[in-house]
Amino acid sequence: MGQVRELASSREAYGQTLVALGKENPDIVVLDADLSKSTRTIYFAREFPQRFFDCGIAEQNMMGMAAGLAASGKTVFASSFAVFATARCFDQLRMSIAQPRLNVKVVATHGGITVGEDGFSHQAIEDLALACSLPGFTVVVPADAIETAQVIRVAAGTPGPFYIRLSRQSTPLVHSNGYQFTLGKAVSIRQGFDATIIANGVMVATALDAAESLSLQGIECRVLNMPTLKPLDAEAIILAARETGSIVTVEEHLQQGGLGSRVAQVVVQNQPVPMAFVALHDAYTHSGKPEELLELHDLTPAGIEKAVKSALLKKR
Repeated sequence: MGQVRELASSREAYGQTLVALGKENPDIVVLDADLSKSTRTIYFAREFPQRFFDCGIAEQNMMGMAAGLAASGKTVFASSFAVFATARCFDQLRMSIAQPRLNVKVVATHGGITVGEDGFSHQAIEDLALACSLPGFTVVVPADAIETAQVIRVAAGTPGPFYIRLSRQSTPLVHSNGYQFTLGKAVSIRQGFDATIIANGVMVATALDAAESLSLQGIECRVLNMPTLKPLDAEAIILAARETGSIVTVEEHLQQGGLGSRVAQVVVQNQPVPMAFVALHDAYTHSGKPEELLELHDLTPAGIEKAVKSALLKKR
């Protein structure tokens, strides 16, 4: 059994942080596409109705509006579910936001398969690959609500386009209130020299549980939270490869184009070591409870343990 951790909602932290930022900066505006109750932008709407725009079920139009407001000097937060914000709006993200490098922060909730019973039509498993493919975009996947609040603040104060992926369900807190997020930097949250587990988002807590279980078996794993997917912390990855000799990546996303792909590029170019990948493998999944879907795809402590042991067998 893993450590029992307090649960908190990243989208709740997003909504509350938006209100605080709105009080500090009159140039912040927020857009949503008929999902403000779910994304929690409704808190900003209630506090600043003159700076909130509900665009209806018209996500592509929302991104165009966001671009126009940003071109007029506003700091724009645009929110929807991850599957709509990226897959439905990719052309608008590319043409209207990425190419002119406008100051739009796309904050997408309901990422990954843990949207559960909404089914695979609503499960964004390609969104991070799409976002990372866009030149100029910064891509962040916070591990918990504490990190989310800080990520939103950093995004508001950093020029240029962002894609920030949040979850639907409340997730375990892996950071303390004294934690300080730094854009582009990994966070070492467990020490170890046998292998390194690199995770982001909801999988960080799962990676910690796996590391604790492996420790009881005499295998000590370093655990890195990699909240910034782009730009990636290459220095932390190279150091982990050099000091532990094997790396396992863990993500609630397709194996191709996300965390595993990006980490592997750094490893193969700088410090080649055995790797294993815990992710979705070229398949959409089903409707079901989040924990059932995670179990189905081995996105569990047991699945991570198996991957670590596989990587260790390949160490020289």
